[in-house]
Amino acid sequence: MYDIVIIGAGPAGASAAIYAAKSGKKTLLFDNDKSITKKALLRNHYGAPDITGPDLVETGKKQAAEFGAEIIQDTVVNLVQTESGIHVETENQSYEASHVILATGLSVDLADKAGIATKDGTEPRIKTVIDVDTSGKTSVPGIWAAGTVAGVSVHTIVTAGDGAKVAINVISELNGERYVDHDILKA
Repeated sequence: MYDIVIIGAGPAGASAAIYAAKSGKKTLLFDNDKSITKKALLRNHYGAPDITGPDLVETGKKQAAEFGAEIIQDTVVNLVQTESGIHVETENQSYEASHVILATGLSVDLADKAGIATKDGTEPRIKTVIDVDTSGKTSVPGIWAAGTVAGVSVHTIVTAGDGAKVAINVISELNGERYVDHDILKA
């Protein structure tokens, strides 16, 4: 069983996977290769001047893998709450997770299928988002959401930060205490 399964490898999902894996949690990141970020040219992303969306996505996945996240190219088709967590079904296989983070960008299809509450979006062209609390929890225990699908700004810097925030909240819940990750430069 995975501690944290993240669905979507764009900025929110990859950022969540970086934090989850770096914290030592058994982490699985699903990439269906449909991130809207792959169509972007980013000239306003802090710390990464003039980077293409595809390069940003690949960098995020690489960082997550370096910390130990497993990355699978597949499409998740269903989520089912079980007594022990969440059953994650893909087109090719199934997995078990204690917690799932949805970082599905513009798509709420998986949330709808899993019976997760949605609401009207507030960004232009975003009609529907997943209804989450301030920590990122959805209406289904064990399922969280981050990034554009959770109603934050579509800007990559914002969705990446939201992915990190939600991952920290999941890690904190798993640990039973607030998780903090700060690396210090060695003198």
